This record gives sequence, structure tokens and C-alpha cells, in this order.
Amino acid sequence: MAVHRLPTGKLPLEMLAELLKQCPIRDLRVVAGAGVGEDAAVVDMGDRLLVAKSDPITFATDRIGWYAVHVNANDVATTGAAPRWMLVTLLLPEGKASFADAQGIMAQVGAACEGLGISVIGGHTEVTYGLDRPIVVGHMLGEASRDRLVRSSGARVGDAIVLAGAIAVEGAALIARECGEALRSLGIEEATLAEARHYLDEPGISVVRAARLAIEHADVHAMHDPTEGGLATGLHELAWASGVGLRVYRDRIPVLPACGRLCEELGLDPLGLIASGSLLVAVDACSVPALGAAYEREGIRWAEIGAAVPRGEGLRLVDNGVETSLPRFDQDEFTRLLTC
Repeated sequence: MAVHRLPTGKLPLEMLAELLKQCPIRDLRVVAGAGVGEDAAVVDMGDRLLVAKSDPITFATDRIGWYAVHVNANDVATTGAAPRWMLVTLLLPEGKASFADAQGIMAQVGAACEGLGISVIGGHTEVTYGLDRPIVVGHMLGEASRDRLVRSSGARVGDAIVLAGAIAVEGAALIARECGEALRSLGIEEATLAEARHYLDEPGISVVRAARLAIEHADVHAMHDPTEGGLATGLHELAWASGVGLRVYRDRIPVLPACGRLCEELGLDPLGLIASGSLLVAVDACSVPALGAAYEREGIRWAEIGAAVPRGEGLRLVDNGVETSLPRFDQDEFTRLLTC
């Protein structure tokens, strides 16, 4: 019998759900454990809640330590928690890495943590057989008060779905930074590449501030940080976790200019491009004006892109008046670009 080999990228949601059945939660202090669409785990520590997240950086080679801090801090922030402590596992490729390489990566970690008020408290470092590039695995801890806890599974029918930020900050920056020579050969202008590379700093991939503003200014029922598989897959994960359907309007989704240009040239769908730097917020519809005003005061781009509907209505994408199924990208568009 032929063995089905898994393709590069995230596991499909159905497969992940099946895997998680092998590890049932046995500790009653676990408020939120592993689950499809959940960004972080939450443990009851008595007077406060401990929030924990682990995420590797496998796409990027440039600024990999900086990425590791922000993607993990983002997931902790979506619970309403403040990211506080980080453990870093740094794996260096045998025969290809120097001590200066390790110093550079950890300097990136230190600078990113300083900007967010996070302390590095431990981890592991080694030179590893079989790697062709460094890999950083981040483990982020944070704390939240009981009255501020938000979960990806809390979206309700009738909620407005707000997108803070635009797509795809990380995806466009990765393409420009990792595939620059190939893009120049296709005739992509240097100005477009420079713009895309700069997205890492402006608007940046951190959603910590956007999550905090949502908690402070809106009746938030759920938040989710879409990453691999892009905004579309993040919407699927949010809907799966919450048990709702969604109706999403494509023309309301802001796409960054350089991202649109690169995707058009390369035949990629920006909805499926790794989307760190954007935040999905499910809020009571009455909260949208206050949340939007808070984002505008802070210079954060935002849009109301859809609504939660009964699960039986499915996940639908409305594009120029035509309604179709919302696509899902089990393989991120950046991964497809690298493996095609």
C-alpha cells in the first residue's frame, strides 16, 4: 500500500484535529488547551492566568530572531494577555554556521524583546545535523487577568469581523527578501522590492498594540492571528474554533500595494499568503465604531470585512457581487512559490 506523504506546509485542519485527540487534557487548571484555531494555551495559576505559546521560524533566514519574538508575542496578545517571558531554541546547521551567526540571531531576539518589554529567560542552543539553514523556535509566556481573557473560539453569530492591519505584511516582505534576484529577472522594479522589504518595519508584523486596543475599546468575543495559509486560512481557523460560519467581502480586505504587485506577477493569491501583521477581531457589531476610532487615533489601518453567520451557512466569500466558498490554503502561497 502506498504511503501518503505530507506536503510542505501546515497540516490540514481536519488532520490536526485528529492528532490532538492523542493528547487529552488531564489537568483541570487548563483553561484553554491545544485546539484547531486556538492561538495559545491558558493555565489557571490562582490570582492570574498564565498564557503559553510555541512557534518556529522556518521560512525566513534574514532577521529570523526578530521574527521569532514577534510571531510568538502576537499569539499571546490575541488572548488579551501581555507577553512577558521568552525561551529560545536556536538550531544551527552543521558546517555552515559560525559563532558570529549565533550572536547576530540572538542580538535580533534581544532587540525585539526590548521593544516589547519581554525578558529572555532560557531555552536551548545547538549545532544540528541535517539542517540547511538556522531554525529558531520561540516559546512565549504571558499573563492575563480573568476578566480580560479572549479565545479564538469565542466568536458569536452576528459578530462583525474586523481586520486590523492589511495583507500580507510578512508574505510580501519574505518574497522580497528571499527571492529578490529572481524577482528582478522578472522585471519587478527595485522600488517595489524595497517597499515590500520595509513592510517588516512599517507597518511591521506585531499585532500586540492592535490586540490591546481591541480589549480596551470594544466588546471582543474572539481574536486570531492569521499566519501560514494567509488571511483566508486564518478565517477558517477562527470559524472552526468558534463553530460559526462566515460571510467575507473581498473588496473590503486591504492589500498592501507591493504585496498586490508581487502576487500579481507571481500568480499568487494574497488571501493565502502568510499574514503576520494582521489581526482578526470578532466583536459585537455595536462596538465597531469605537474600535475603528481607536485604531484611527493610533494610526492602525482597519476594515470591517465580514460577519459571523450560523455554521450551516458555511464560509462564503463575496467578490464583486459573486458569492463562492471561502478558499483555504493548507499550503501557504509562499511555500508553493518555493516548492514549485
